[in-house]
Amino acid sequence: MGTSGTVTAMAVADGVVGALSWLLSLLKWGWDNVWWWAPLGAVLAAGGYAGLRRLADHASQERTAVMLKPRRGFEPSPEEIHRYGIQLLRASGAGPWWVPRRARTVRIRLHGDGVRALIYTVEAPAGAALLLRHSPFGEDVEVSTVPVGRRVKGRHRVRAEFILRGGGPAETSLREVPAIPDPLQPLVNALSDMRADLHDVAEVCFDIQRPSPSRLRLKRNSAVSKARSERWREAARASRWQRMNAGGGFAQAWSGGAGRPAGGSLVLSPEQVDRKEALGKLADETPVVRVQVLVRCSSDIEGRARARLQQIQAAMDVSSGSARWSMRGWRFGPVAVTSDHQPWRGAFDHRWQTGQAAPPSANWVAVEELAGWLKPLTVHNRMPLLEGEVPTFQVGNPGLILQGWYRSVDGRRRLLATVESETLFEVAIGKAGWGKTERALCQAVGLAHSGRGLAMVDPHGDTWARAASYLAHQHIAERTLLIDLADRGAKAPLAAWNPLSVHDGTDAHRVVADTVDTVAHTLGWSAATAPRGLTIFTQAVRALVAVNEKACRAGSPECQTTLFQMDPLFNDSGFRDRVLARLPEDERKWWHTVFPTLPADAASIVLNPISRLASDPVSRAFLGQPVGSYQMRRAMDEQQVMWIMPQGGGPTSQLITTLILRDIQRAAYSRRDTPAGQRVPFRLYLDELRTLLSGGAETVAQLTEEARKFGLRLHGMSQLLQRLPEDVRDTLLQNASTLSSTAGSTRAISLMTAEWGELVSPGQVADLARYRHYMTMTVRGERVGPVLVEGPVLEEVFKDQERRQHVAALNREALKNAGAQPRGQLLAQARDHQETVRAWLSQTTQTKTPQLKGYR
Repeated sequence: MGTSGTVTAMAVADGVVGALSWLLSLLKWGWDNVWWWAPLGAVLAAGGYAGLRRLADHASQERTAVMLKPRRGFEPSPEEIHRYGIQLLRASGAGPWWVPRRARTVRIRLHGDGVRALIYTVEAPAGAALLLRHSPFGEDVEVSTVPVGRRVKGRHRVRAEFILRGGGPAETSLREVPAIPDPLQPLVNALSDMRADLHDVAEVCFDIQRPSPSRLRLKRNSAVSKARSERWREAARASRWQRMNAGGGFAQAWSGGAGRPAGGSLVLSPEQVDRKEALGKLADETPVVRVQVLVRCSSDIEGRARARLQQIQAAMDVSSGSARWSMRGWRFGPVAVTSDHQPWRGAFDHRWQTGQAAPPSANWVAVEELAGWLKPLTVHNRMPLLEGEVPTFQVGNPGLILQGWYRSVDGRRRLLATVESETLFEVAIGKAGWGKTERALCQAVGLAHSGRGLAMVDPHGDTWARAASYLAHQHIAERTLLIDLADRGAKAPLAAWNPLSVHDGTDAHRVVADTVDTVAHTLGWSAATAPRGLTIFTQAVRALVAVNEKACRAGSPECQTTLFQMDPLFNDSGFRDRVLARLPEDERKWWHTVFPTLPADAASIVLNPISRLASDPVSRAFLGQPVGSYQMRRAMDEQQVMWIMPQGGGPTSQLITTLILRDIQRAAYSRRDTPAGQRVPFRLYLDELRTLLSGGAETVAQLTEEARKFGLRLHGMSQLLQRLPEDVRDTLLQNASTLSSTAGSTRAISLMTAEWGELVSPGQVADLARYRHYMTMTVRGERVGPVLVEGPVLEEVFKDQERRQHVAALNREALKNAGAQPRGQLLAQARDHQETVRAWLSQTTQTKTPQLKGYR
């Protein structure tokens, strides 16, 4: 047995010596022939690399891209993000079998250009098109196909590639960034002051590549070997310290085996390596990828692109943990060598254009480390308002509606505006004197200067004096009407209106229906509570409107009846007989059969509100003229600027205000005779909605629901949403294009913040300073905000349009356009009008009407 073992050992030794001899001879032959095989090897290697690159370039021409657009309230779960990451890994390998690995990538492109804050697109081989169109985020993310890549116009460009620093991929990792706030928020902030007019563009590309099994195995083996080597070094270090402590001294500690005591060895064995611990994120159960991070910024102004790159670099630091993203390259004092310099710039641009990846060896990351980048923006992201996203207001532009001042992160202030065609209804709430009405006035003045029409209904009457200085321009004055219903004395000019008039072509049945509905709603009449009063009032209005229809057909509109002819209709039998003689037979039937059977005091429920109107000199003068100068349909079609100031307070004023609101609704509905494309938009501003809705809540609700189709836009302001009728409040919130709130009590503004999904808390709104608003706007069919804006002020926005010296001329022109006359004169005409109507009715009698008995 001993002889056999000796022979075997000698054979092994001879084999080893022979192998070494052969290796030495091979090295000698290689060195002697290096002159020909080295160039040949270089040529073959270059040819192979060129072939692989050409194949990769050919494959990269067939790529597809999708854009992920999150819906409002998008809040993905960690599981959804993880699934999307795995889906992207699958998409990266969707190409043909012959595609080189450098072209088997999926690219996440984050693009900012000053038009939109951040555009999230995913690019992959064309074979992954169907896979990319489906995402685990479901309906919360809209996926649409877009062209691959984007053109850049900026003259100055900078480039950068990022590499992971901090150690090997097995022992270091990026920080797990929490979902609140959005991990993409620092990047959004870095791109928030971009300007489209300077062609500012910034793009961050994450090229994700699934490693091959062999490369992953090699990486894992390398990590384990590194861990074992580290354990051996630790064991050797510990052994040296033990030998020193045993009394051998420093020299003995560093000698091989000298100084060992007789009792045993002082060479410690290394601890066993835990494979899972050594592999870290490279463990079998953790999906890992290779990542290439490329950044490119451009601008027309030199220096802006480089400053943007520094901001993006700072934004990526949010994920720094034991590893961090660092710019690839070298720096020697003031000199930096990066991907933006030759000869590396060409390779960077090639990878940028083709989507190919050649990640640094350190860029191994787990899918969970990229979770913050594997999704579009979430609900927890505070989006800036870019100029390309929300327009800037310009005086005289008819396509814009002023909203307020916005301050960007770079300190610049600009006036936000919404597109006129998208701003259909607005609701503004907040405490008194905090800027609601001032903002509405700025909007109204801006609309007037752009040639648009509007009506401002102000029960307090303060807004006209505030806005007149900025409306005193000839092109505005010639289409401005002022209807002031305040009691300013007998000599004060006053416009006139007859709710029963049909001289403008309004259908008689519409006049009857609107008048009856308005009075009934204001007084609380219904078929259940006041059936007799409702019937009597309806028949009386029908009779008077029928007379007016006859008078207009006869060419005598000045002989039309008014609401104040209702009293003689019931109490003057001679006048009643003349009216009935003008009615068709079917309309006289009720007066012949039912009316005589009524009690003597049956009409008092109808005559009481009419008597109150007649006792008020302003109401009697305003409503007592046969032909009014106030015509809302004409104001809409001719884009007039109308200021209506009711008296405010009291049942009489409420009735007049409700009649006006109903007439506005009737005028809007009458635009059915105009093609939809030719209905010029007209805006109605209702200040102090609670006061105006005392009798017209149903009218405002209907206006909000239906008036949009007829070109009428509604702007409502109120201190408290809770004080509005529930149906009006719900309709306004449902259809509002813009919602805004100034400061107020937390309870008062809680309804508004609830509409915003609590993105802004009631406490934040309650603490707002004066003229500060939180608001949401509709831009390109999407809701933007809530965003904090500073309310506009007339003196600041329209300082160049102020014409204080022309206010008196504006007042005269506005009253003239409204057909205003001294109130005393109108009052005298209203009192004499009864005889005018009686005289016209007495001219001819169609039929002889028998004397009605029973009612006195």
